[in-house]
Amino acid sequence: MTDVTLAAIAGAHGITGEVRLKLFGQGLDSLAAHKVFHAGGRTLTLKSLRPDKIGAVARFAEINDRTAAENLRGTLLAVPRDSLPPLAEGEYYHADIIGLPVVSLDGESVGTVTAIENYNAGDILEITLLDSKTAMVPFRPPAVPEVGAAIVVDTAWLV
Repeated sequence: MTDVTLAAIAGAHGITGEVRLKLFGQGLDSLAAHKVFHAGGRTLTLKSLRPDKIGAVARFAEINDRTAAENLRGTLLAVPRDSLPPLAEGEYYHADIIGLPVVSLDGESVGTVTAIENYNAGDILEITLLDSKTAMVPFRPPAVPEVGAAIVVDTAWLV
């Protein structure tokens, strides 16, 4: 089963092992619904979570000091895909889109979706093109493909 990343550890917070989190889900509630996270080859157990100016501050049972917290900087916190709530029509998890093939309007292969960014104006797909260059194009649901389908883009955006 595929894991879905809900947050990333941005660094230590204080000296007792708390960490600052950058949230990728829809706020604290989406993270607080889970108690155990896959974190770069290890498991972390959530003890506490509170809001912060930019994201959240968390305490994990396995992290007891600032050094251990700093060593986790950049670690992604993920949960199994099947532990997430079902989606409404037109919604999607990034994990369902990343890795999908990208084709042009006439069905020609263009590349692969390698990331989804959001700069507060909607999702932007990062596509690795066949020549290994990258391009970014706006992602415009409701044309959300079924898992395993291809993303269709207008190649005019790839100039």
